[in-house]
Amino acid sequence: MREIIKIYCDESCHLENDNERVMALGAVYCPASKKNEIFQMLTELKKKHNLVPKNKKNQNDNRSYYELKWNKISLAKINYFKDVVDYFFADDDLNFRVLVVPDKSKLAYEKFKHTHDTFYYKMYFSMLKVILNPDKAHHIYIDIKDTRSKEKVHKLEQVLRNDKYDYAKEIIKKVQQVRSHEVELIQLADLLTGAVSYINRGLSDSRAKNILIEHLKHRSKYSLTKSTLIREQKFNIFLWESSKYGHTI
Repeated sequence: MREIIKIYCDESCHLENDNERVMALGAVYCPASKKNEIFQMLTELKKKHNLVPKNKKNQNDNRSYYELKWNKISLAKINYFKDVVDYFFADDDLNFRVLVVPDKSKLAYEKFKHTHDTFYYKMYFSMLKVILNPDKAHHIYIDIKDTRSKEKVHKLEQVLRNDKYDYAKEIIKKVQQVRSHEVELIQLADLLTGAVSYINRGLSDSRAKNILIEHLKHRSKYSLTKSTLIREQKFNIFLWESSKYGHTI
């Protein structure tokens, strides 16, 4: 029986006309056998920093309520976010990969007879292909972002299976929509993807975010603005360049 790998994906500035130059697609992944333990550890960090209500209305509800998100970083909670980053780097079962498109305005869709949608799916595949292992099975989870999420999930599932000739659904077991507030590792993907997107957009207007960026640089030993080696597993960054890869879209 194949080992199952859980992959939790997030997107930043992925829309065509959102007035943002940079697009980032990221994923946190781990063995399915370790998922519950990791979820529990992330919840424990919220408890440590008093981010979980003491009296839940439903005792069977294991969600921690406070949503770990890049946009929620503040000076008041910076130690919590630094603890999350430290936990990520300390746990050998957790890994992260992000693909960054530095400038969407340079994309020549018409030249290659493509649309932003087809480019989006190809970039998603480019981000995921390094994670996918033909000897393992994969469950892929994508945060619900908009009304087209269901359509995107179905299309992405087709793209991934066709490329891997996975007609028996052995490698890509499922691609599923989830709600980020219910899934701890989608939240972690949001945090890490948001951080890489932020620095590659050239932003520096938040002191709290700048502190966390420096902490991420220190722990990863990367600038976060350059591609890592493709074999880098813990914190893998790929800066896609249209001048080099334009013929592929």
